[in-house]
Order: sequence, then structure tokens, then C-alpha cells
Amino acid sequence: MPGSLLSDQRWLQAVAQSQPRVAELLLRSPEEQKKAGYFHTLHEILQQPTTWADTAERLVGASGELARLLASVQCVVLTGSGSSEYVGDCVCAPLQQELGVVVEVIGGGVLLAHGTDALPPLRPALVVSLGRSGDSPESVAAVSWLLQTDPKIEHLVLTCNREGGLARELSSHPNVHVVTLNDATNDRSLVMTSSFTNLALAARSLGMLSQTERYRTTCRGLGQITDRLLRDYLATIAKVASRGFGRVVFLGSGPRMGAAREAALKILEMTAGAVPTICETYLSFRHGPMSFVQDDTLIVSFLSCDPTLRSYECDLLRELDQKSLGKRKVIVGEDIPRDVIRENDVAIECPGLRTLNDNDTPVIHVVVGQVLAFFRCLEEGLHPDAPSKDGVINRVVPGFRLHFTAGSDGNG
Repeated sequence: MPGSLLSDQRWLQAVAQSQPRVAELLLRSPEEQKKAGYFHTLHEILQQPTTWADTAERLVGASGELARLLASVQCVVLTGSGSSEYVGDCVCAPLQQELGVVVEVIGGGVLLAHGTDALPPLRPALVVSLGRSGDSPESVAAVSWLLQTDPKIEHLVLTCNREGGLARELSSHPNVHVVTLNDATNDRSLVMTSSFTNLALAARSLGMLSQTERYRTTCRGLGQITDRLLRDYLATIAKVASRGFGRVVFLGSGPRMGAAREAALKILEMTAGAVPTICETYLSFRHGPMSFVQDDTLIVSFLSCDPTLRSYECDLLRELDQKSLGKRKVIVGEDIPRDVIRENDVAIECPGLRTLNDNDTPVIHVVVGQVLAFFRCLEEGLHPDAPSKDGVINRVVPGFRLHFTAGSDGNG
């Protein structure tokens, strides 16, 4: 990956000296890494800071067309399947604030099952389809069905795969607009990592189409923070993964709830279901989900920089400590209060978060979840590139029978 951390020999040497567990993985030949089953996933996690800059330039280049597309819409729907749906959760709130229209996240499966009944009634509307491969059966079918049934809906496809179904089959339709990201973001691993964060930043651009330099600066700042996080904390997170937690709770507020959903899915996917996970907002966690916490539970806290949100978040962390709940906490943020860190806890400081809008930083928290899942996968004796040994899940969901309402042109 040109320009990536993996091509920086000085960085590799520094890792070899300070983080021997990580260096052992990085310094193997590509052939050895592929044989061990982690080559793609490791590269795709570590390449993220450099790929974000490329995504920023692609979206800046498309900003004029996208601005025209959004000029008259009354609502925007973000849709995708699996991780791609959670991309929408990371950007929905700031887009609604900046665009001044209704913005909702609706899963591809919901759109397929319920069609226009699932959509807000406001027209004209824009449906933004997010997809790594663009080949998920429900995603392609849902957009095709909407194109047949509602001409007042425009469609924007953001995808990592120019050869995927969303891009290939629908790009010729006058109501469909396609933006394709760099092929390097089309993760070859089973799980989405760099594809997730790049799709999130691509979708995030829709709220800054008239502020392209602000968007560039934001992506550059996120890359710098994440570069430092990876350099400083890879070994720390690897050590957490090796210390025998049996289940994981991810906590987040606002857009970081989207990051929590994705991080929880990463652990579940990459341990082949061996490590149960849940994700919650801090305020919701008290209402029943706290019963999920047992003595072997790891609690991962994505901490806001907003003073009000942080007050609620820290109150919950103190309550967990007072009740002696969980095995340990991993707290991710900037200027983490010392009184929420127990002796066994890990604080991952990310200098620079406060300089960015709190809405723009969930991709950083997602990276922590990716790294934790990667190393826990190795601890489980699985291959991160293909952790589902029995083929229970696949990189792209296999085709399945599609059912449409009576009288439609679909194949029922």
C-alpha cells in the first residue's frame, strides 16, 4: 500500500523495538502473513489514515454534482446491509443538522421487505446506498424496486467496488448517481475495516459540500490522530485482547453509538461468535442491559468531548466502579478523567479529538474496536481474513430468494 504505515520502514523499526508482539506479525513476509490468515485484515486496518485522504479528494471532486443532487430534497435516507448500515448511524445526526432536512437510517433488508412504506413520506427524497462490494442481494434488489415504484426518489451509491452490482447494474439509470472509492478500500478480508471508515467519511462529506476545505482538514486531522493511535496503542490493545474476557460491552453516545454497533459486530464476527457482545448508549445501559455485565466482561467506553455528554458518560463509569462491575474498562478519548480509571483499566488517549467536531470522530473509535477484534481473533486461534471456519458467514451474503408484492415486476 503506497504511503501506508506498512511501507514506512522507520515505523516498522520503532514497532519492532517497542511492541514485539505486533512486530512479530508485521515483519513476517507477505507470504507468511497470508499463510497465517491475517495479511489482508492487518493491512486494511493499518492503511486507514492514508486512504482517508484519497477518499476526501474523491468526494471533493464530486462535490458540485452532489450539491445539485441535494439542492431540493426534503429527506435523505442512508441505507446499507450489516456494517454498511452502521455507517449511516455514524453520520446521520450531523448530516441532519447541516442539511436541515430529515435524515434517517433504514437497513437494506427493511427497504426490501417494506419498500416505500418504510420511507418518510417527504418528497423529493434521496436514498444513499452504502456498500463495500455493492453485491448484497437485498441492497441491489431494494434500490431496483424503489426505482420502479417511486420516480420522485433520487439515488446516490457510495461504494468501494466499481464492479459491484450497485455500481455496475444501476449506474446507467438517470436517477442513480455513483461515486466509487479507491479499490484499496474494497477490503479483501471477510470483515469490513477500511471500507467501513472510508464509506463513513464519504457519506460525511454530504454535510460539507460547500465547505470542501473544512472537509479536507477534518479527514487529514482524523488521519493524524489515528496514525498516532496505531503507533502508540497497538501493543496495548493486543495485551487487552490476550487477557481472557468472556464478553464485551461497547458504550457510545450520538454518532459514537454507530461506532459501538460496528465494534460489537467486529468482535462477534472475528471470534466466530465465541465472544458475546452488546452495544448501548450510556443512558440506556442502566435500563436492563447492565445485567449483561459479569465478572469476565470487558467494558469499552467511547468517550465524548462534549461537556454535557461526558458528564453523563463519566457518571455511568463511576457507577460501574462503585458496583464493582466487569473485569476491566478500556476508555477511549482525550483528557480522560483520572477518577474513572481503575487500577486494571486502560486509558487510550487521543490528543486532537477536541479540535475536531465531536460528530466527526466515530471512525477513530471504530479503529480501536477493529484492532481489539483482530487480536482477539488471533487469541481464539482463528484467521482474521476468514474467521468463520464453517462458512456460517461470508464476505458477501449469498443470493437468496426475493419476494415482491403481488403484481410487481420482481422475481417472486
